[in-house]
Amino acid sequence: MAHEAPRNARHCAELLGAGPSIEELVRPLAKLGEKLARTLPAGLGRLTGGEEPVVRIGIPAEGTLDGIAGQERALAAHSLMGLGPKRLPLLATFEAAPVLRLLDRAFGGKGAVPEPLPSAFPLSAELLLARIEEAIATALSAGLGGDAAHMVRPLRRDTSLGQLAPFAPAEPLLQIVLEVEEPGAQPWSLALAFPLSTLAAALVVPRRQRRATRAAPRPAPDGEPFASLPLEVTAVLVDMSLPFSRISALRPGDVLPVTVARSVPIRVDGRTIAAGTVGEVEDRVAVQIQNAF
Repeated sequence: MAHEAPRNARHCAELLGAGPSIEELVRPLAKLGEKLARTLPAGLGRLTGGEEPVVRIGIPAEGTLDGIAGQERALAAHSLMGLGPKRLPLLATFEAAPVLRLLDRAFGGKGAVPEPLPSAFPLSAELLLARIEEAIATALSAGLGGDAAHMVRPLRRDTSLGQLAPFAPAEPLLQIVLEVEEPGAQPWSLALAFPLSTLAAALVVPRRQRRATRAAPRPAPDGEPFASLPLEVTAVLVDMSLPFSRISALRPGDVLPVTVARSVPIRVDGRTIAAGTVGEVEDRVAVQIQNAF
């Protein structure tokens, strides 16, 4: 008699309690991103032997594995990583062009990318990817506390999400994009995707603690006394760092090359509340909101 393959157990929310919602996980993930922006540059700087890059973190966005696969247009590497002893999954995605550009620089080049892109990564690129994965895993582990329960380790890598199968295609995810800016080099980015179950285990305090700290209902922001309160809103198109020697040598007529990030942060009182893309409305520069807390 043939035996049916075992299925994963499914427990109802009434018995276990509902897990945290996407809205509850956005802010903790954004805080983790801020930690990555501080700790990841040291690891990435060792890859090329140059100055430490500046890492900027976008606002977390909802998605699914199917959505990530649908956005692919060229060669990319997908790295499955495991969190803690249970190896809770998370996914890092690297486009081929930035990896090959870094590889060329690591061998003394200027960051050239072959045209057309190859159909697979060469062995030297695979070795570089392994070093990038280790840098990301180390930074994530430190950002999550650095203990054994929150240690992140690379597990396996593939150019096909279907072959890698890190989690269910329609499972809800939160994605965050890391923009990396290096002196004298073209900016590049990588993306991290976390299933909600992984984030809940790594970032969220127990729900009963959250309920115990809830205060009485607050006035709505679109009602008085807050509705008419003026606030200064800033859209940061360019945020760059220069060494003091370069700043002190600036003269009228000098040109500073800048790159507008894909995701423009919208800030109030120094805190990022939304992100958007630069566009134009009636001959005026405008920012279209893509994500907001």
